[in-house]
Amino acid sequence: MDKGIKVLFLYPNTFGMNMLPPAIALFSAILKKEGHQTKIFDTTYYATDHGIDSDGSKEQALNVVPYQKEMDKKGLRIKDTSWKKDLKELVEDYKPDIFILSSTEDMWELGMRILDELKDFKKENNTPVLAGGVFPTFAPEICIKYDLVDMICVGEGEVALVDVCERVKKNQNFFGVTNLWVKKKDGEIEKNEITKPVDINNNPMIDTSLFEEARLYRPMAGKVYKMYPIETIRGCPYTCKFCNSPDQMKLYKGLGHSFFRKKRIDLVYKELKYFKEIHKVEYNYFWADTFLAMNKKELDAFCEMYKEINLPFWMQTRPETVNDDNISKLSKVGLHRISFGVEHGNEEFRAKILDRRWKNKDIIERLKIPHKYGVAFSVNNITGFPTETKKLAFDTIELNRHIEADNANIYSFVPFHGTPLRKMCEELDLIKPETITKCLTNKPILNMPQYPPEEIEAIKKCFALYIKFPKNRWKEIERAEKNDAEGNKIYNNLKQEYLDTYMPKPDADPHGGVDEEYNAATNDPKNNIEKKTENLIA
Repeated sequence: MDKGIKVLFLYPNTFGMNMLPPAIALFSAILKKEGHQTKIFDTTYYATDHGIDSDGSKEQALNVVPYQKEMDKKGLRIKDTSWKKDLKELVEDYKPDIFILSSTEDMWELGMRILDELKDFKKENNTPVLAGGVFPTFAPEICIKYDLVDMICVGEGEVALVDVCERVKKNQNFFGVTNLWVKKKDGEIEKNEITKPVDINNNPMIDTSLFEEARLYRPMAGKVYKMYPIETIRGCPYTCKFCNSPDQMKLYKGLGHSFFRKKRIDLVYKELKYFKEIHKVEYNYFWADTFLAMNKKELDAFCEMYKEINLPFWMQTRPETVNDDNISKLSKVGLHRISFGVEHGNEEFRAKILDRRWKNKDIIERLKIPHKYGVAFSVNNITGFPTETKKLAFDTIELNRHIEADNANIYSFVPFHGTPLRKMCEELDLIKPETITKCLTNKPILNMPQYPPEEIEAIKKCFALYIKFPKNRWKEIERAEKNDAEGNKIYNNLKQEYLDTYMPKPDADPHGGVDEEYNAATNDPKNNIEKKTENLIA
């Protein structure tokens, strides 16, 4: 095989988001298979001054089981070196032939700062820059305008990256490469056609050797595991308006293709077995948008396969996808924790604005199921949606009070490009089309008169208190919302009371399974299973 080129992946990221990016790991494996060399510059463990938690100093949320001591034990902490200096030293030593930047919208501005540090090298060596990821896919007009970006990948990158690297090796231009927007010398943009979705069953296993050892660890329920991201499904069949999956599906459907695909179970098994035996993985992280978007036959095949893997695993799914059959089966083979997207507590608002049409009573009933089988779960909620009010946010609080989740989270709504609600926000003149959101690392971006940012922040601050404390304490909690001396004093007192009374203990089960007492309870129909499992829930 001809000598390949040197590829440097650039991954802008902050300390609080420390699951390694599976797409880059996949691209590295594909390019190495083609004979190329790959390295990465990843800012996750650097202090980057990029908003909240960019240096690891963000105050831990009330409902997050403390994990920093466990991180410290494994040496997982912010580096004491300069990211700019380390980047330049890497580039001067490696001398890459191409820079490939993968970025979300929230991290785009950090990505541009990285490129700024590379402009002299780029100019001296005529090194091309390709930007890809979810943000370039849905806002290519914005991304291609940046001076140091030569190309944008719109859609999937597996085929485009191979073609681009082959062009670099042969010193050819990039015109005609599918999925690319290419900048010409005169400033014009060539917008090439998008090819059909790849067959994910033809992809190699992800290349985790690209990352430093620290990036393979992640906290979960107060413990820190060597954890790997596993792909089982690409795409999502649901149409939540705050998510970019509907637009992704629409993009490819318009080309006559389905973006929703499932990976063959024998390939999933091969990957899991390899990671366990070779890389000593301790925990598996299935990153499908809706893991349980599978039929009974597929579920049974997964459970039969996973018996041999016998490691704890995490998944995310929707409340309506769980039932006694699938959770009981999954719990027996290692299901450790589930994240459920509930999002909002007002049924009418949830259906109209979010396109989530389930009834609260059905959500409450379905979310009783995991604890019956010793499976812990979290509930994810969002506030600050367009047209929402603080009163509506209390419907979300009320619904969560009826769900016995192991923890309940709430986040600010982010009007990301490529989501239906982004278009709604633009139509309501709440945000300009060209505005790049930075809400995950900053405060709420929407300034709505009926629900201003300070009220959104107040709900987020006291969400866990409103859920757990009795309603006769709500006036006290309401006062704690205020960021003045008295409010902060009340909040700190309530926070300590919450931590003493309600904070879950770190998960004590290293295997993520259920113990003999639980097995006995499930085998005896006369037993009260929910009562029996109380002491098993993290």
